[in-house]
Amino acid sequence: VSKQVLEQVLSQLQPLCASEQKFLQEFFCLGCDSVELQVRLGTVSSPGPLPSLAHPWANSRPSHDLLWVFRPEEATAQVLSELFSCLEPELRAFLEMCSKAQPLGCLQVLGTLSDSVLGPWGSSSAPSSFLLSLLGNVLLLAKSNFNRCIGTLCKEMEEAKTPSRTRGGILPCVSRFQEFLAFSEELFRTSQRRGELDKAQLRLASSVFSSISSLSSANLKVNTDMVMMENFHHLHNFLCQKNIPCLEDKKGEAKQRFREHMEKYVTTSLGQLLERLQ
Repeated sequence: VSKQVLEQVLSQLQPLCASEQKFLQEFFCLGCDSVELQVRLGTVSSPGPLPSLAHPWANSRPSHDLLWVFRPEEATAQVLSELFSCLEPELRAFLEMCSKAQPLGCLQVLGTLSDSVLGPWGSSSAPSSFLLSLLGNVLLLAKSNFNRCIGTLCKEMEEAKTPSRTRGGILPCVSRFQEFLAFSEELFRTSQRRGELDKAQLRLASSVFSSISSLSSANLKVNTDMVMMENFHHLHNFLCQKNIPCLEDKKGEAKQRFREHMEKYVTTSLGQLLERLQ
């Protein structure tokens, strides 16, 4: 839901800012060379200097005249920032609300903004440079919120205590990691901009592996190696199904850890009763 609402907001901002930028460029003859500018002003035969392109802010900021002639893009962005001065704080507040509206909302915000700012919008519908600059600033906020969320998840997984009287089965941290991977891969299924997501998945995978490895036999009603074997085997199968490029090394590590704990379990536990099987 947050993704759809944010996409709708961005799709409405794009034509608004683009049309305002086009009006400023045409009304103030921004980007015109000196001859074309004199023709538009009706002074092509005048030997004197070019008339000043005065505008509402010229009296208080006299340097604007030269800025509008020689650096039209910068001048346009400056005026747009004054016209839409409330846009960035309002957009930041809206993104904060989207991030808190549902679990992993910050991931939806990051994915939508990344596609809008970094993805191809096409030459015919290219957004204004002012809007791109504004969204770039907001994207930094989205990345910061997302990294903070991932840091919290990693800490929770690493510090999670094994439920009392655990008799085996898939650990909660493993299930949560699977849910994150499934959700994020579906969200970024068509996205080419997933650098932040790849880093987050690697961080979470390392935290899950660390959490499994730190299991204490004191909190388990069954053999510790059996629980580790079961969870690493489950992780390996899940990563094989998802086929996520950035987690290929983790997939191999899960397979190796599964085999190590399987051998330990067979040697230390099964061997006591079934020597021939060992």
